[in-house]
Amino acid sequence: MSDPRRPTTASSAETPAAPPALTATVPRQLVHRAAVAETFLTGLTSTGTDRFTVFAQWPRAHQLHVSADRSAYEPLLVAETVRQVGALLAHTAYQVPLGHQFVLRELGVTTHPERLAVGAVPAEPALHITVTDVDRRGGRPAGLRFTAGIRLAGERVATAHLAVTWTSAAVYRRLRGGRTPATVSALPVPPGVPAAAVGRALPADVVLAPTDHPDRWRLRVDTAHAVFFDHPLDHIPGMLLLEAARQAVRTRTGTGFRTPVSYHAVFHRYAELDLPAWIETVDKPGAHGTDVQVVGHQGESTVFECGVGTVGG
Repeated sequence: MSDPRRPTTASSAETPAAPPALTATVPRQLVHRAAVAETFLTGLTSTGTDRFTVFAQWPRAHQLHVSADRSAYEPLLVAETVRQVGALLAHTAYQVPLGHQFVLRELGVTTHPERLAVGAVPAEPALHITVTDVDRRGGRPAGLRFTAGIRLAGERVATAHLAVTWTSAAVYRRLRGGRTPATVSALPVPPGVPAAAVGRALPADVVLAPTDHPDRWRLRVDTAHAVFFDHPLDHIPGMLLLEAARQAVRTRTGTGFRTPVSYHAVFHRYAELDLPAWIETVDKPGAHGTDVQVVGHQGESTVFECGVGTVGG
């Protein structure tokens, strides 16, 4: 198997197939995961200037990313896979040191849920990546933006885009003003809404706490959660915020049952562990066919905004 840190080059006219000997995930450090079980990428091939194909494997069962009846992959599995692609590309194709700190700026996915059924073996999607912009500072890459087409067995199951920036550990420490996983503690976790109301099997996976307003919730931040906090962090991760958007849409009252199938999020600032965060929703048509707007606040600041596209209702 070729070294995943050294992308190979193929003709841009070819559609590469996964190498037949591909039997392991990429090194977990390259996708910013501590657990091998949460590492979904298996390889990367360069297909031209700023064009790549990334290979992945999706498990048939997962605490968050597979439906409770194990029949379907969740759209947020696509989002997490795309997030990992951003880290892998930066470290392998753009020579970003492993010690650098990454900031997720935008993440969007649009899925075809009828094509995301769990089969008899783990799914092995191919993500066809086009890097559309590389931000350079001092001649070195400092961020990138890409689009992705995700295919399973040759059939397109989703499209996505991502924007991410990074900085050195020293600059990050200055930006964070001494806030580290060791110096910042999360607030006590309030009681959550019923797990069934947000489409979760376990109360521990609920990230919303009820308030006196039907379209407003307190964010539950449990740093012991093994998926959201796969390793210690000094802030609330973007994937937890996306899960909050998912659960907010699932549990809204007065609109009928809705299933989220697309997410298009912009992250404005760090969501801090030691400040209460609030999640609000409103029916609002947006770009990419979204129909619900989810907004996260801390104090007077907007942390993130996410347009969610739904079916049903």
